[in-house]
Amino acid sequence: MENFLLQASIYLAAAVIAVPLAARLGLGSVLGYLTAGVIIGFIPVIGSHTEELQHFAEFGVVMMLFLIGLELEPRALWDMRRKLVGLGGAQVVLTTLAIMGCGQMLGLPWQTALAVGLIFALSSTAIVLQTLSEKNLMRTKGGRSTFSVLLTQDIAVIPMLALIPLLAVGARPVTLSENGAIIRETAGDAHHSMSLVEGLPAWGVTLVTIAAVICVILTGIYLTRPVFRYIHHARLREMYTAVALLIVVGTAVLMNLVGLSAALGTFLAGVVLANSEFRHEIETDLEPFKGLLLGLFFITVGAGINFETLWRDPWVIVGLTLALMILKGLILFALATLSKLRGRDRWLFALGLAQAGEFGFVLTSFALGQGVVGGALSERLLLIVALSMLITPLFFILYEKLSKNTADAPDHEPDDITETGPVIIAGIGRFGQVVNRLVRGAGYKTVVLDADMSQIETMRRFGTPGFFGDPSRPDVLAKAGLAEASVLVVCNDDRATALRIVRYARRTHPDLHIIARAYDRVHTYQLYQAGANDIVREMFDSSLRAGRYVLEQMGLTGFEASEAEMAFYHADRSSVRELAEVWKPGVPVDKNPDYIARAKELNNELETDIATRTSKARAKGDQPARPGFQTKDSSNV
Repeated sequence: MENFLLQASIYLAAAVIAVPLAARLGLGSVLGYLTAGVIIGFIPVIGSHTEELQHFAEFGVVMMLFLIGLELEPRALWDMRRKLVGLGGAQVVLTTLAIMGCGQMLGLPWQTALAVGLIFALSSTAIVLQTLSEKNLMRTKGGRSTFSVLLTQDIAVIPMLALIPLLAVGARPVTLSENGAIIRETAGDAHHSMSLVEGLPAWGVTLVTIAAVICVILTGIYLTRPVFRYIHHARLREMYTAVALLIVVGTAVLMNLVGLSAALGTFLAGVVLANSEFRHEIETDLEPFKGLLLGLFFITVGAGINFETLWRDPWVIVGLTLALMILKGLILFALATLSKLRGRDRWLFALGLAQAGEFGFVLTSFALGQGVVGGALSERLLLIVALSMLITPLFFILYEKLSKNTADAPDHEPDDITETGPVIIAGIGRFGQVVNRLVRGAGYKTVVLDADMSQIETMRRFGTPGFFGDPSRPDVLAKAGLAEASVLVVCNDDRATALRIVRYARRTHPDLHIIARAYDRVHTYQLYQAGANDIVREMFDSSLRAGRYVLEQMGLTGFEASEAEMAFYHADRSSVRELAEVWKPGVPVDKNPDYIARAKELNNELETDIATRTSKARAKGDQPARPGFQTKDSSNV
C-alpha cells in the first residue's frame, strides 16, 4: 500500500510540474506527460514498475474512444464510410507493404517483415486525438480525415491479431525476463485468461463475436434508458458516474472475452448512445477519468522507454525511428494529395499520423508470444514505437510552423467577377447573410465574395448571387469594384484575414467606408487601428437583448429594461473607444496597468449610469419600449 501511494505521489507530482510548463512553452500537454514519464523512468524504484500500470493506463484510450463515439451519430459514421474504407484502408495496406519491403531488404524473413509492417502501420489514437482536441483541429478537413484513418486502424487491429499467428516462423514463444524491457503475456500463458471463444471452431467464434456486438447495440438502445431512470430516483450524483463507468468497463470486458478490441467495442457503445438523452450526463461524468488515465498512459509510455537498449545502438534506433516516420509521412502526404486535401489540412494529415501507436505495444507482444518475432527484435520494435510517440508532439509543432507559411489552395478556380456594386460584402457566413439580405432588400446592389465554395453554392441554390474568391487578395477586390464602391463590409470570421482586408482597403482607398465584424474587444482595437469606420462585435447586440429579457423577467417594465439596455449600449461603446487609446498591441490586457485602471473607472461609471437611467425610467412610469436605438457617434465601435 505504501509503495502504491509513493508511486501515485511521484506520478502526480511529475504531471503537475511538467504539463503546465510544457503548455506554457507551447509544446502541448502530451509532450509534458511524455517528458515526465522519461524522467520517472530513470528513478529505479518507480521506473521498474511502469509495466504494472500500463495496462491500467491503457484504459484511458478505451474511455477516450467511448467519448468520441458519443459525439458521433450512426448517420455521421455512415457518411464517413468512404474515408474509412478508402483512405483508411489504403493507408494501412500501403504502409504495411512499404515497411514489409524495407524489412526484407534488411534481411528479415517475409513473415517477420509483414508482422513488423502491421505493427508500424498503426498510429497513436491517444496522442493524435488528444492533440487535435487541444488545438481545436478536429473539425477541420485534415482533422476529420485523420480521425477516419485512426478509426480504420483500430478496426484493423482485429484481423491483424487473427493474421499474426499464421506468420509464425518456427521460433519458440518467448517471455521477456525481468532484465528485459517489458514482460507481457505469451501464448503459453493464454490458458490463464478468460475467453468465450477459446476452443470453439471458426464458425462458433464468428457467431459468438456477432452475438457480443449485437448485445452491445441492444443494451445501448433498450437497457440504458430504464437503468438511468431507475438510478435517477436515488438522487445520488455518484450513481450516474457509477453507471457510466459500468457501461465502459462492462463493454471492454465483453469485447476482451470474445477477442475483440476493447477500444473498438466501447467506441461502438458510444455511437449507439449518441442519440440518448443521457449523453451529456455520461460525457460530464467520464471526462475527468479520461483525462487522468490518458495522462497516466502517456507517462507510462515515456517511462517504458528502455534506454539501455537505446544506448547500445543509439544511431541505429533513432535512425530507424526517423526513417519510419518519414516513410509513413510520405505515404500519408501522397494519400492526402489524392484525397484532395490542400495546404494546412494535407500537412496536418501527413505529420499527425506519421508515428507508431499504442496498439504497436499490443501487437509486438502478441507477435513475440506467437514466435513471429524474436526477443531482441521485439525490444527494438517497442523502443521505436515509444520514441516515435515521443517525437510526435514535435511534428505537430512543425505543422504549426508550416501552416503559417502555407496558404490553403482552393479546390476550384476563382470566379470571373463580372459585376460591381456600391456595397461589397467580404464573407457570407451567418453574419454576412443577414447583412446581405437587409441591404439587398432595401434595394441596393451588393457584390458578395467568399473563399468557401460551399457557401457560395448554397447561396446560389436560394437565388442569391455571389462570387467564389478570396476577398483578402487585392486582385479579387479590384475585380469586385473596390475603387468605385461606397461601402466595404468585412464579415470574415477569421480575425487575421479581416485585419488584412481592412488594412489593405484603408491604405489604398482612404475615402472608402469600412464596416467590420469583430470577434472580441481586442479584435475591435486592432480593427480600429487598422482603419475601420464601424466595428460590430459579433455577440454584442444579441447579448444586450438577452440581458434586457433577464431584466424584464426580474420585474423591470419593458421601458425600464430598454433604458438600462440603452445606457449600457452607449456607455460600453464609449468605453471601448477610450480603452482603445491605452491598449498596447502585443500586450495582454491583463498585463497592461493603464488599461486595467481605466477599465475599472469606466465600469464604475457604467454601473452608475445604468442605475441612474433605470431610476429615472421608473419615476416616469411605464412607457412603450423602443424597438431599437441609434447613435450620433461618427465612429461606431
